[in-house]
Amino acid sequence: MNYKHLHYFWATARAGGVMRAGEQLNITPQTLSGQIKLLEERLGCALFRKSGRRLELTEEGKTALGYADQIFGLGAEMEAAIGEARAGGQVLDFRVGIADSVPKSIAYRLLEPALDIPQHVRLLCHEGKFPDLLAQLAIQRLDLVIADEPMNRQMSVKAFNHALGTTAMSFFCTPSLLKSLGREFPANLEGAPMLLQGAQSAMRKRMDHWFAEQGVHPRTVGEFDDAALMKAFGREGRGVFMSPAVLEQETCEQYGVKVLGRTDQLVEEFFAVSVERRIKHPCVAAITQAARSRLFRP
Repeated sequence: MNYKHLHYFWATARAGGVMRAGEQLNITPQTLSGQIKLLEERLGCALFRKSGRRLELTEEGKTALGYADQIFGLGAEMEAAIGEARAGGQVLDFRVGIADSVPKSIAYRLLEPALDIPQHVRLLCHEGKFPDLLAQLAIQRLDLVIADEPMNRQMSVKAFNHALGTTAMSFFCTPSLLKSLGREFPANLEGAPMLLQGAQSAMRKRMDHWFAEQGVHPRTVGEFDDAALMKAFGREGRGVFMSPAVLEQETCEQYGVKVLGRTDQLVEEFFAVSVERRIKHPCVAAITQAARSRLFRP
């Protein structure tokens, strides 16, 4: 059996289709389909069947996927074992995916401890959508994914959530805007110009619900997928924005803003997602320990 063909099948099954797998492997969908076809001919059965526009695994495909998980899982363990044995003279590549909804300052603080372990570490960071990063994790192209939400158990990725910590949320604006709003928080948000996270973010849904509970109706000025861009608009006095309370001092100093108010009813959570149930990777261990003891300490 050609194990390259098996790897293409495995990547396609984990990615959920040839288009996404082709992007991850940097090959065309046509080439990928052809290689999988050769594997099916070798095994004498179909591994996928079409269901509308999607591909589904056949029963034989599910069996093959189970074996492929074990085969490539063992391959990853072999690489790790050899790497540990030679760590004294080698650089340890640590490949991390960061969900684009995670604030850059939080991402830096979470990852910094990985560079302080005794081994020489080379940090390779990739930013993207959470589902795409999980697909990369599933095929061993990432060691860890950091996100502001846990992996949904309905996803066909064999990985584990490791809670890093939580932070309450603070609202910020420029000193001049703060004077114009007056009143007590959160009543001063009524009619206030507001810069919001994008509609697809987990925090945005919680924020909309919180506004309704408080009976306040801010005036939406802009919606942003990029938190740094949102804060840049806030720095120019275009509106109130929200950011993790754990970054209050840094946010005020960097953007020249003041704290308008705080609430622990809005909480942002952060997770490390890895293929390890029990953390063994030295960088992941350093990240989780530092996050729980220092960054998000109770």
